[in-house]
Amino acid sequence: MAFVDRLIGLASPKAALRRAMELTEQRRFTEAFALLAVAARSGSVDANYRIALAYLQGLGVPVSQSEGVEWLRKAAERGSVEAQTMLAALCLHGLAGGEEAETAGGAPAASRLFAAVALKGPDFQSAMKWARLAADAGSAEGQALVGYLRTQGPEEMHDLEDAHRWYERSASGGCPQGALGYALSLFQRSSDEAAQCKAVEHLRVAAEAGLPTAIHLLATMTERGIGVTRDPGAAIDLYRRAAEGGVRAAQVQWGRALIEGRYVKQDPITGESWLRRAALAGDSEAAAAVGDLYSGNGASPKDYAEAAGWYRKAAESGHRAAARALGTLYLTGAGVARDESEATHWLRVAADAGDSSSQVDLANLILQGGGNVDDPRRIVGWFGQGATVGDPVAAFNLGLCLAKGIGVKRDQKLAIEWIRWAAATLPEAQHAYAQMLAEGRAAPPDLQGARSWLALAADAGILDAQVALAEMMLNGRGGPRNIRGALALFEKAAAKGHSGAMFALGAIHGGGHGLPPDREAAKGWFQAAAEAGHGQAQLMFGKYLANGVAGQRDLAKARSWFECAAAQGVTLRDDEIHGQAPSNR
Repeated sequence: MAFVDRLIGLASPKAALRRAMELTEQRRFTEAFALLAVAARSGSVDANYRIALAYLQGLGVPVSQSEGVEWLRKAAERGSVEAQTMLAALCLHGLAGGEEAETAGGAPAASRLFAAVALKGPDFQSAMKWARLAADAGSAEGQALVGYLRTQGPEEMHDLEDAHRWYERSASGGCPQGALGYALSLFQRSSDEAAQCKAVEHLRVAAEAGLPTAIHLLATMTERGIGVTRDPGAAIDLYRRAAEGGVRAAQVQWGRALIEGRYVKQDPITGESWLRRAALAGDSEAAAAVGDLYSGNGASPKDYAEAAGWYRKAAESGHRAAARALGTLYLTGAGVARDESEATHWLRVAADAGDSSSQVDLANLILQGGGNVDDPRRIVGWFGQGATVGDPVAAFNLGLCLAKGIGVKRDQKLAIEWIRWAAATLPEAQHAYAQMLAEGRAAPPDLQGARSWLALAADAGILDAQVALAEMMLNGRGGPRNIRGALALFEKAAAKGHSGAMFALGAIHGGGHGLPPDREAAKGWFQAAAEAGHGQAQLMFGKYLANGVAGQRDLAKARSWFECAAAQGVTLRDDEIHGQAPSNR
């Protein structure tokens, strides 16, 4: 048969090309290549193109990118639309470029055979040249490439109107990539329902052709009901298909759906594997989601060390929520060694990216003496920008900076103005404003006003406000005395773990506040507050133990609690230190 094939090649180049194609279908690539070479020497453009494919795919010859590109160029220059289209795509991906392959030069064919084209990044100019030739010749693929270059190429190539026309021609020619580009162009040009429906039609064509990006976009449109009837269940199945096609954003959606059991049977293990796949491929949202799973926001057991690794991966890619989460882990020492410097760094990264919670966290660190020299001015800038556009949280924090002189000259009057404005909606600001009124900052004290603002903050659940209001009610400051109301507020705050409220309850039940003494109850509250770290309560509990109030005397335990109080700076007398029985004041 080889002898017959040689005779065919000698007799007719066209016959040689036909026979080469038959041999290729039979996967007899080496024999086919010999006939392609015969046809190419006789001037067959199609043979040039097929030789290029043989070199690029290693069919009958060793793979050689440089030879493949060189033969593509020969075919393209002689009018092969297929070669022009493929050469444009290779130039776009940095696999070809210029008029000659860089390593080819004038080198002999033998040396070029094993050479690779030097990669220098996309050659947009060459890509446009070849794509335009193919497009003008009617290639739907070439038209799609021209549309792509007009939208995604360098700025000097941008022409959205021209891109729209080429995408429309390509879509009409049945090219899936053209249909995708045309759909995106329609979405960008108009938001009316008719345009959206038309865009979805073309998007569906591209999705049915198997383009993963189109499938993902169709899933998004289906989930939101844009240009198509809203169908979350169908959207989830589309996300699955796009995820299997390698679209990372779809892998995140599909993974979360499996973890949550949303419109699909719940499968947390498989769901996490999809999130991990996307995260390892560089998707910061997926990495942050895996971090959340291990920090207690999923079915996985808590593993803060594992969470920290994923948060870092996401944070290093610019994910601000992950940066804040990582900063919090360093601040608390969960899963990583406690490191205030690292915590400050990651909170600063998140804050610089606009995360308002991180800005507040960083400000609190500055108040405690952390951060860099430039941080206070930066923080004031953040809060100032937010306050001027009506953000009450920013206004509140700007007021605190002004009150404390953080990053700006101290100005109590201006501080009160900003905090008063924020207090209209923010309970924390209501509490702070009440304190400023009670202390008489920048104006005479206003106890009645302070009490009314504390009542608002207390109703909103601010524990310190509940305790402060209870104290004013107990002592009749800023309004009538109300012992029962004060007692109820102290008990409410104590139930939430407020040690100051516990101490106050011990004092009230100890006597002298208008209620019958209940020393056993007082001792219990003093003990609870002492165990929560309240210095004065530690002193009082020690006195109760030393005096044997509501129980037997226990001088050893009393001495221990006196020492705890002393460590917090609460002054003790010698008789208290040595366990003598002082009077119960």
